[in-house]
Amino acid sequence: MTMDDLSPKERISRAFDKKTVDRPPVVCPGGMMNAAIVEVMERGGNRLPEAHFSPELMAALSRDVREGTGFENYGVPFCMTVEAEVLGSEVDHGTLECEPKIRKERYADVSEAGGIDAAGALRRGRVAAVAEAVSRIAAKGGDVPVIGSVTGPISLAASLVDPMSFLKGLRKDSANAHRVLAAVTDFLVGYARLLAESGADAISIGDPTATGEILGPKMFEEYALRYINKLIDGIRVTGVPVIAHICGRLDSVKGYIPAIRAQAISADALVNLRLLKAEFPQLTTMGNLSTFTLEFGDPEKVARQTELLLRDGIDIIAPACGLSTSSSLDNIRALTGTVKGGA
Repeated sequence: MTMDDLSPKERISRAFDKKTVDRPPVVCPGGMMNAAIVEVMERGGNRLPEAHFSPELMAALSRDVREGTGFENYGVPFCMTVEAEVLGSEVDHGTLECEPKIRKERYADVSEAGGIDAAGALRRGRVAAVAEAVSRIAAKGGDVPVIGSVTGPISLAASLVDPMSFLKGLRKDSANAHRVLAAVTDFLVGYARLLAESGADAISIGDPTATGEILGPKMFEEYALRYINKLIDGIRVTGVPVIAHICGRLDSVKGYIPAIRAQAISADALVNLRLLKAEFPQLTTMGNLSTFTLEFGDPEKVARQTELLLRDGIDIIAPACGLSTSSSLDNIRALTGTVKGGA
């Protein structure tokens, strides 16, 4: 097999393993980083919020996204509320233009958070729907990888417990904070393994609350690093590679990034991935095309920024964070087309 013969699935597998590729893969993993934009949904006819609940529609929309945008993967689900809802928080499921949001957290305080029925939660609600969608996509996916996305432990805990109260609990009630995080991480391990067993080729973890700016270095080490690694270790026993996305600036927590045991580290647009690669060459870097540019720029500007990422040797090209549903399809195609043209 020559490099020119690489399928999308083989290309990303080689990128995870830091092996030679013809060019970087270009992906959008789903979850907090999904590309189910309005233009794709209007063209394909498979729409949100309906596709949040139906495995058939979810699978069909993931195919519309891949075919319409040029991203080299299927990615589900299309939001970050699946886990919190099945564990008891109230969710506003949004509209065609607006993504789902937590309407009311289940608990007011970490001390109130009771036992989490992880085993039961894995058999009901949208968790089961996402797993079935992954199975449907994998059955027809061929040589295109399926990425299953899960919410990170800190962000899920902050979707079950009032977020301000939760962050206060990290400082003032560490025993209960650790108890809650251990429980949600155990649930997330089970959920991610279910997606892997259903046919996911990789798992992406999005944890936007676990930033150095929100937590600071001490709590990042004590909580974020500890539980994201517990989740990653629980997933990697399946043999499925893991992507970890860390939002925000990395300056205050940069020294901890190589300790994250994921196969790829995805970063926000604020991060200079070229410098991160230079400082930590062992990392497989992913990102980080500005989603602001994808929404408000033009195809020429998107192409120029993408060319910089290619020149900088970024291992996997992707949007830097969650795409606005009003992002331009032409801009997204400029991103994917520039990567594919750079082989």
